[in-house]
Amino acid sequence: MSGANEPVGSLEVALEHASQLLAVNPSLAIEQAEEILKVVPGHTQAKSILATACYERGRALGAEGQGEAAVASLRRALGVAPDLADGWRLLGDHLSAMGDTSGAAAAYARHIKASTRDPRLLAPAAALCEGRLAVAETLLRAHLKQFPTDVAAIRMFAELAARLGRLADAESLLARCLELAPDFTAARHNYAVVLHRQAKSVDALREVDRLLGGDSQNPGYRSLQAASLARLGEYERAIATYAGLLADYPGQPKLWMSQGHALKTAGRRAESIEAYRRSIELEPSLGEAYWSLANLKTYRFTPAEIEAMATQLARSDLGAEDRLHFHFALGKAMEDTGNHAAAFANYAEGNRLRRATLAYDADETSALVRRAQALFTPDFFAARRGSGVPAPDPIFVVGLPRSGSTLVEQILASHPAVEGTMELPDLLGLVRELSGRTRRSQPSKYPDALAELGPEALRTLGERYLAQTRIQRKSDRPFFIDKMPNNWAHVGLIHLILPNARIVDTRRHPLSCCFSAFKQHFARGQGFTYSLEDVGRYYRDYAALMAHFDSVLPGRVHRVIYEHMVADTETEIRRLLAHCGLEYDERCLHFYENDRAVRTASSEQVRSPIFRDAVDHWRHYEPWLGPLRQALGPALDGYPDTV
Repeated sequence: MSGANEPVGSLEVALEHASQLLAVNPSLAIEQAEEILKVVPGHTQAKSILATACYERGRALGAEGQGEAAVASLRRALGVAPDLADGWRLLGDHLSAMGDTSGAAAAYARHIKASTRDPRLLAPAAALCEGRLAVAETLLRAHLKQFPTDVAAIRMFAELAARLGRLADAESLLARCLELAPDFTAARHNYAVVLHRQAKSVDALREVDRLLGGDSQNPGYRSLQAASLARLGEYERAIATYAGLLADYPGQPKLWMSQGHALKTAGRRAESIEAYRRSIELEPSLGEAYWSLANLKTYRFTPAEIEAMATQLARSDLGAEDRLHFHFALGKAMEDTGNHAAAFANYAEGNRLRRATLAYDADETSALVRRAQALFTPDFFAARRGSGVPAPDPIFVVGLPRSGSTLVEQILASHPAVEGTMELPDLLGLVRELSGRTRRSQPSKYPDALAELGPEALRTLGERYLAQTRIQRKSDRPFFIDKMPNNWAHVGLIHLILPNARIVDTRRHPLSCCFSAFKQHFARGQGFTYSLEDVGRYYRDYAALMAHFDSVLPGRVHRVIYEHMVADTETEIRRLLAHCGLEYDERCLHFYENDRAVRTASSEQVRSPIFRDAVDHWRHYEPWLGPLRQALGPALDGYPDTV
């Protein structure tokens, strides 16, 4: 038999021919297997040949840069042979590159189940794959107690921990797994992903580079590389990596969206808009792409785009995630048309949908503030004078999101002695360690654990922070900015480990700041912003703790009042620079001419002169802000004299 379409002389001959074709031409092997299955439906060997041929063709297509065709071929292989472990792994890699996070996670779970050959691990693998996490945990704990060096079980347990949000546990388990089996590639990929999810991007990129050394075209590795590069501020490299992935997967809307985010941050606005629009063309129901356009702040939706969003929201089958993004985007569109009632209704619905998915607990924030107020006394700091690292390099910009912190960052970064970086996660990483928590249900040991640390331990923490943030510094400028608003809760820690670091608190009118945060959908974190009551209470706690630090560390924190900055920009800039020990520089007054990459929601706004009309913008929504006023309480009375 010389071709797949010739008559089948005998079943044995046809099977032999199909087997031989596997190595030289998987496409012809598929045709041959299909012909056999037409004659003998369900033939086991023919199905095996078909599955293997589809898998091999998928591999080949992926290597040729035809990622979407590769996925189709792999899905067909797995439909025939659900236990094809390598097929699930490769499918997961492709889906990860395409931005299908949930699909990739499901594929990787199926890979774990399919690759499990130890009969003792079949039950926990099935439970993990089916989402019965409590059952899987019980079984795996029992197994690892008896077989503590079983790397397959350790990796499975790490996957379980990651699904439960216990990322520190997952990291430790995978590190142990790789210690025992350094060539366990799947575990190393898991390890890189867990590191990335914890914002340990330097470590994640190191692992990804090692993986790419063995498989340079792996789509999952390349996707993770692009995301890690973007987080490290290597935007041009990230953009180039995404461009390579898009050449392989041109029809993937979420991949276009990721490219749009990188382009936006790099200041390439027109290209970012083009990428977001391409994403919408490919998937009109992708609410996040519309929100990404709205989140440019300076973008104005056309009537046709507004109608398209309303049409999507009218669908009964639209997913909750897409729906909430459409509401936030339509809120911005209605605001731009002056229809503030419709705008508020959309913002409120988007927040309601998002809040329902979050476990934010306002009592937890209030308790943290009370513990900090009790711990951080003048005597506490006096007893630790001289601790920490004396380096003056960091300038911490803290406050609430949407308080003007990006504006202050841009002003400082326009000074020739100061380097702008981004919202660095490193201090929060230290806080997580000090908390001693591996799961949300555990009580936090922070900040009380600081009382147990001596001078050497505090110095070590300061040195770790400086070492970890070094990767973000691309120049030889002596100072750099860490603009993580949430660090307001950790002023005490900053003072202890970096006593000469400057701290700047950006403050905006409570109603203006809180409502601006309420109408902003954040990519991650900031769970307090999705309810007027929550955000008002959060602001009140923040103001109370900052007042406490003003009392116990007088002059340690410099406060920038947004409204004062708008009213008399040069005077406020001079005060800010003086606090940071910097000479006045005219370039700081022309901050909007700085073309540095900016990652926050204000990235486009700070590329223009100060927009004075924004000061009282919240007044358009005053009829609906009663719950916010009530939650703010004393933090609102007499602002800004009460700060």
